[in-house]
Amino acid sequence: MTDLDQLTQSLARNLKRWRGERGFTLDQLAARAGVSRGMIIQIEQARTNPSVGTTVKLADALGVSITTLLDYEQGSPVRLVPADQAVRLWSNDAGSATKLLVGTEARGPLELWSWRLMPGDGSRSDPHPEGTVELLHVTAGALTLVVDDISYAVPAGTSATFEAHHPHAYRNEGAEPVELTMAVSIPPVR
Repeated sequence: MTDLDQLTQSLARNLKRWRGERGFTLDQLAARAGVSRGMIIQIEQARTNPSVGTTVKLADALGVSITTLLDYEQGSPVRLVPADQAVRLWSNDAGSATKLLVGTEARGPLELWSWRLMPGDGSRSDPHPEGTVELLHVTAGALTLVVDDISYAVPAGTSATFEAHHPHAYRNEGAEPVELTMAVSIPPVR
């Protein structure tokens, strides 16, 4: 199965799931998104690969991120996104481009951090409140992310997200500094 086939299947599965969770009929979603009913049927049956614009309209109509519609690894509290699985949304001949590295549906405060861990260094974190999500992208070195005592190798160019109510730690077990960007989404106080 090619990456495009996997993406098409994932979009079909996730669109059906979110439409069902929102209780939208095909006609209701079509009206909300400004996308034809026939196009939605084709997408849900994995018979077409829609444009980025159509995918964005559907995500907006469902109130989810485009990442959620395209995500094909759900279920684990940790999701790694290797560089070759980042979604390129657009590019032009001048060399400009965007890549959706990783996203989440979390609500509430959002923090963006820059980290640098020297070789042999690390940082352990107590569990955050339920619903807290962290997203990170390693730009240099190789991070070892530990969640619930399970280690995940996160090399440069790879992104990850995890539910931060689990005990977690960041370690540099390599010989060169690790640099990463991290966003922390904290649930609102209810």
